[in-house]
Amino acid sequence: MFSDAEVQLAYKVGNVPFNMFPYPHFYISDVFPADFYRQIQRNLPDPDAMIPIEKARALKGYKERFVLGLVDEHLATLPAGKRAFWEDLRGWLVGAKFQALLMSKFKPFIDQRFASNANMQFYDEGLLVQDITNYNLGPHTDSPRKVVTLLFYLPPDESQMHLGTSIYVPNDPEFRCPGGPHYPRDRFTRMHTNPFAPNSLFAFFKTDNSFYGVEPVADPDCRRWLLLYDIYVRNVTSETPVAPVAPSTHVVPPNIKFRF
Repeated sequence: MFSDAEVQLAYKVGNVPFNMFPYPHFYISDVFPADFYRQIQRNLPDPDAMIPIEKARALKGYKERFVLGLVDEHLATLPAGKRAFWEDLRGWLVGAKFQALLMSKFKPFIDQRFASNANMQFYDEGLLVQDITNYNLGPHTDSPRKVVTLLFYLPPDESQMHLGTSIYVPNDPEFRCPGGPHYPRDRFTRMHTNPFAPNSLFAFFKTDNSFYGVEPVADPDCRRWLLLYDIYVRNVTSETPVAPVAPSTHVVPPNIKFRF
């Protein structure tokens, strides 16, 4: 059922080049086949099925963000048809060969960040997200456990193009943050905001200068849908995820095999 979507995603992600300033990231349009994206739209959960992130993750201060994890406990609350769709998608997206593709693509950065910790263990997860009016996310570099983040943008049309994730650069060029706090916007310059376009993807590697966020969502009655995919390190150490140098290649090495 999902072979075309899985292959197109692997092709797009495996071959897209990195933008290296201010940290490794890339943006992809038409990341899934058009028909599969229409299936995603038809199978988005009813808003009432979404869980406040404060309950799902014990996080405070995000009352405009609602989530549904791609885990049995959360998916069990959906109607049978929608549950089957997301269970099937999870089957090839999370805990599968897609993680191996990403680990290979980001390998130069991962090797540099964890050079002194050769035995690090990694895991991935997927999370459906709905943000509503007044949601905002101040500049930050994300959790120290984070390694790679992918944000699949899922709007129904192009009316929300202005709601994408922003990339920030601190006004103090020496400022770095290993992860955690969110900072006032007046300490940063907003370099770029990715278009929140249907069927698009923004991905980046976590560093000590991977500042990103979301400008305040002022649209009335807004529902901002995303699918988040993250790779985490299981055993966090005191290492600092420094900004890496450019890799020598942007594609998956030929010895990595993916069969679909």
